Amino acid sequence: MTGPFLLLTGDCRDLMPGHGPYDLILADPPYGETSLAWDRRVSGWLQLAARALKPHGSLWVCGSLRSFMATADAFHTAGLRHAQEIVWEKQNGSVFHADRFRRVHEVLVQFYPESARWQAIYNAVATTDDARARVVRRKRRPTHTGDIGAASYRSEDGGPRLARSVQRFRNVHGRAIHPTEKPVALLDLLIRVSCPPGGVVGDWFAGSGAAGVARRLAGRRSVGCGIDPAMAQRARDRLAAILPFPVGDSA
Repeated sequence: MTGPFLLLTGDCRDLMPGHGPYDLILADPPYGETSLAWDRRVSGWLQLAARALKPHGSLWVCGSLRSFMATADAFHTAGLRHAQEIVWEKQNGSVFHADRFRRVHEVLVQFYPESARWQAIYNAVATTDDARARVVRRKRRPTHTGDIGAASYRSEDGGPRLARSVQRFRNVHGRAIHPTEKPVALLDLLIRVSCPPGGVVGDWFAGSGAAGVARRLAGRRSVGCGIDPAMAQRARDRLAAILPFPVGDSA
């Protein structure tokens, strides 16, 4: 690739493989759960994406449990192995049926090639500094019989603890330029954890360009692809407003 960011217009299956290899691929494909014209599952892209990864690369895919169950065979056929998943908790969500729980979450799953060892995959362990691990020691043990008197404790701050697998980020309702736009902060987290500094992120379903904003915050390079020319231009305009350099494009 040339430059820090390139946004292509067209089918990711045709355009994205030639711009790899990628340290990390982010994918938010249509889930195929509604009757909307654009919500149609895309076939064949997973095998191409798997082959476009660098030896230490991995793939994060957004979806619902329903969509992952429906496409499980495609991940197996592409030679991809499950690594881990996180749940994105929203402050509000979607209601598809009046007789079921309101869905206020989505699932993001990380995969890596079956031919690779997990230890070889780039993985900057996600930790949180807002609540540190604590080691609690009882300074005076109470008796085991009779009344248990007051006991004193001493707490020692430990190192930062692992980030939780349930992550809460506000969605972008009312501010989004795409109907399924993901929060920049959520994508920024994935990029920092799974793409090395200076690495290249492949955003195979670029949509609003949110991943491009996130990779800019994280200091990575990226190639994105959107099939809708009008939306792709809106994404370029969005990126151009925050980037101190031109946003490349290709038809």
